[in-house]
Amino acid sequence: MGIETWLIKVKKSILHPKGIKPMIKKSKVGVLAFEISSIMPKLNHMWLNLSDKNITRLHESIRLEGVRRIVSTNDAFLLSLACAEMVENLKMVSKTVSRLSKRCEDSKIRCFETLFEGFANTGRDPYCWAFGWKEMEARIKKMERYVAATATLHREIDELTVMKQQKILDLEQKIHWQKQKIQYLKGKSLWNKTFDPITLLLARLIFTILSRIKLVFNIKYSYPPSLPRSLSASAMVYPTDQPSNTFTFVSGPLIKGSKHEETNDLSHGFFEKNSTILKPSSTTLGAAALALHYANLIVVTEKMIRSPQLVGVDARDDLYFMLPKSIRSSLRRRLKGVGFTASDPVLAGEWREALGKILGWLSPLAHNMLKWQNERSFEHQNLMPKTGVLRLQTLFFADQEKTEAAITELLVGLNYIWRFDNAKALLNCTKFRS
Repeated sequence: MGIETWLIKVKKSILHPKGIKPMIKKSKVGVLAFEISSIMPKLNHMWLNLSDKNITRLHESIRLEGVRRIVSTNDAFLLSLACAEMVENLKMVSKTVSRLSKRCEDSKIRCFETLFEGFANTGRDPYCWAFGWKEMEARIKKMERYVAATATLHREIDELTVMKQQKILDLEQKIHWQKQKIQYLKGKSLWNKTFDPITLLLARLIFTILSRIKLVFNIKYSYPPSLPRSLSASAMVYPTDQPSNTFTFVSGPLIKGSKHEETNDLSHGFFEKNSTILKPSSTTLGAAALALHYANLIVVTEKMIRSPQLVGVDARDDLYFMLPKSIRSSLRRRLKGVGFTASDPVLAGEWREALGKILGWLSPLAHNMLKWQNERSFEHQNLMPKTGVLRLQTLFFADQEKTEAAITELLVGLNYIWRFDNAKALLNCTKFRS
């Protein structure tokens, strides 16, 4: 028994000499590189949307005629929606980082989810993860290099797969060189990186973006010391020139004097309050689950109004069957007693002008709704967002009654100009035959 114990000690001393710690093989990102590289452009996109230039554009976009007509005229409410959606998008990305953090060895990184929640609620950043402005810009460029190298790696792996499937002898050398190229790219890309540094990078990016959101939307507490405490006057989104209409954020976006106003109750976390802001009221298309349907309806109607002479009876029937009961009832009331002929060119011209004005403010919201929905569809979840469309610029928060009234007006006008154009075409055809 003593000899066996002695042999074990000798074996350990040979394998792990005194003073030399055994090397621990850290797990590499590997195939998860492609998932990580899909969220990096999203973080970059979020950061760019928070630049002074884009925040100024946001301030201008809430004054779009369509937004003012059927969403809200309250700047504070609209800006709180914009802020809440940006936070929601960041929170969604943070869930992926939270999953990655569980694979890390560093206990601090493994606690990312708890630390991020605490940072959102109190502004506490115990490990100073929020970058300074210049440091953030440098990390963004580093991240872009990772994304580019990983995309190249993906293409080369696909090419190698194609080569192997061909099984042609003269391709053996090409396959060998392709493997060498892939091995090199694995070193340059995310593939050969370990979880700790990559997850920490993502975590710090998320902390910094949330810091920026809090700054540009004037969340009063917990300014990170590494970021400036003020923006250029043109980039400030809160209405400082109208003190009576200003809004503040306490552990989440709050609006003074609106139904969303809450007390300073820290028992409700930042993200919980944020979700409350994005919940549509009962009078909106979002609450009725009609926003996407009405967007499609408006786009179809718009095409018909642009070219009424090309609209056949079947297309009109298809459009009618797209209408919900409320709009059908309203349309029947408006068309009751209206004759089947439409021969007044002056009235037709007035209708065209009126329809053009309605489409001028309603159509952008409908198209934005389709863009917003398309970017969040399952097929596009891993793609980089191509637009900066926010929900407040869509039909999601639009008042249902006002939107239906506008759609009804479009349909009444379309009915007249369609009949006018068809009557005119029939008359011209009769003259030509005679």
